[in-house]
Amino acid sequence: MDKNKFQLEVDELLTRGVDSLFDRARLEEKLLNGKKLRIKFGIDPTSPYIHIGRTVPILKLKKFQELGHQIVLIIGDFTGLIGDTSDKNAERQMLSKETVEKNLKTYAQQFGKLVDLSKVEIHHNSEWLGKLTYWEICDQADKFSVNDFISRTNIRTRLESDGRVSLREVLYPMMQGYDSLMVKADVEVGGSDQWFNLLAGRTMQKSYGHESQDVLTTRLMIGLDGRKMSSSYGNTVNILDSPEEMYGKIMSMKDDYIIDYFVHCTEVPMDRIENYKTALDDGVNPRDIKMELAFELAKMYHGETGAKKGRDYFDNTIRNKETPKKIQEVKIKKGNLAEILIFIGFSQSKSESHRLIREGGVKVNEKIIDNPDLQPESGAIIQKGKRQFARIIF
Repeated sequence: MDKNKFQLEVDELLTRGVDSLFDRARLEEKLLNGKKLRIKFGIDPTSPYIHIGRTVPILKLKKFQELGHQIVLIIGDFTGLIGDTSDKNAERQMLSKETVEKNLKTYAQQFGKLVDLSKVEIHHNSEWLGKLTYWEICDQADKFSVNDFISRTNIRTRLESDGRVSLREVLYPMMQGYDSLMVKADVEVGGSDQWFNLLAGRTMQKSYGHESQDVLTTRLMIGLDGRKMSSSYGNTVNILDSPEEMYGKIMSMKDDYIIDYFVHCTEVPMDRIENYKTALDDGVNPRDIKMELAFELAKMYHGETGAKKGRDYFDNTIRNKETPKKIQEVKIKKGNLAEILIFIGFSQSKSESHRLIREGGVKVNEKIIDNPDLQPESGAIIQKGKRQFARIIF
């Protein structure tokens, strides 16, 4: 690669979408000198889906991989049970082993939509965390201060409001740090809410006489409803969404986030993004730029054909308000509307079904229904929002 082009590649890697970097000068020197680095990334299977907010650091891994570095993926089947409190204002409940196993089934497959899995080193952290003795855990805990943990803003806020902070939560950063030690990480990548945990890796490595990893964090993304993108809020664009669903979700988001999504969630060149920004500043209809964004994201995960399919579906079904010609048929047992929404995958729980119906988000045969106990007839078309349709067959 041309030296100037390589320098530009490294500059963009260390700036685009980056929130914080420790230590940039050292990391940049290693990259420019051609040293092959071990780049660690961990993800807990707290949901069956990886949303595009989580792909911001994964896109960094993709770039590291393209530059010849070794990606090390840690699937947190052990830490997922414990629960990370980094982005939470209340105690996160422990997950069952069954839930974690169910959630992680497609994680590698989803990860592989962005990086070359054949070149990725994959570990489950139960490999080592599940074998530690109580003495070893105490020895590691001695390397960290409770004062450091409770000084974190979200933890301090909970304590000041008499909220509960479990000792289990205190151990989580230590476990993530131990992951870094076990895989000999040179760099760890994560979201900005992970800064404390990623620094714990440096502490753990140093205490065992290893060179401390560099740390790179990326921006957190705002979800479709203006809150932080989170599976628990249901405001996500998931990489396993169909092209129709993905395109439609992007078109539903606020105009304010168009450029941020381009910068952080796509690989569109920055000069092209600057042109989009200028166009928006000059008064171009944001919908037109948003359609470009929706197409780019759908293309990333479903190819050109899928992106065109998503765009055509949006034009016909959403803009022209046509019922799709092809609607999936789902064979179910007879039940009320709230139960049917769960069975066909339009809802995760009865409470969510009731909320959707109460808010006018569900139609049966093109009519808004406000009764969760309604029992639709076989052959009825169930519609959730503007984009999801299913024909139920008993």
